[in-house]
Amino acid sequence: MAKKAVVFLADGFEEVEAVTPIDYLRRAGVELTTVSISGNRTVTGSHNIPVTADKTLAEAGGVYDALLLPGGGQGAANMAACAELGRLLREQAASGRIVAAICASPAVVLAPLGLIEGRRFTCYPGMEKETKGGKWSEDRVVIDGNIVTSRGAGTAADWAVALIGLLLSPADGEKLAKAVVLR
Repeated sequence: MAKKAVVFLADGFEEVEAVTPIDYLRRAGVELTTVSISGNRTVTGSHNIPVTADKTLAEAGGVYDALLLPGGGQGAANMAACAELGRLLREQAASGRIVAAICASPAVVLAPLGLIEGRRFTCYPGMEKETKGGKWSEDRVVIDGNIVTSRGAGTAADWAVALIGLLLSPADGEKLAKAVVLR
């Protein structure tokens, strides 16, 4: 059975942190759905690039193996303000399925939900100072159980490869990394 993942999009999201995992996970064979947290499928990134999501949050029911949150200051703030997304993230984490966040999202979205409490994590440099309860790492990608965090746009490819490794296999992650000349 194919693995399923969602990349949530909120106005102000960091485009590289969304589009890189969308592309890489789909290339690897993960059934990936993009979901707008607003009622509008068109979502505008932090650099004014509009992206059309596959579904809105209201349309996106179902169980997914991984939920991914790109960063971007305003995008992360918009995701943090979405109560329904917060409920889904708590449910996902409690089930043991993957919750993944990059850049501002570990600090702005996951930390207030208690999802990095007692865990190793990383985020955009400097934002760890605003985060309590977790152990910050300078690593490009940090995997602590079912929580997968990364630092920013420059680590989006590594984050996507790590997620492929968890969802499919480490060999599949490395195969993709070689195919796109990441390694």
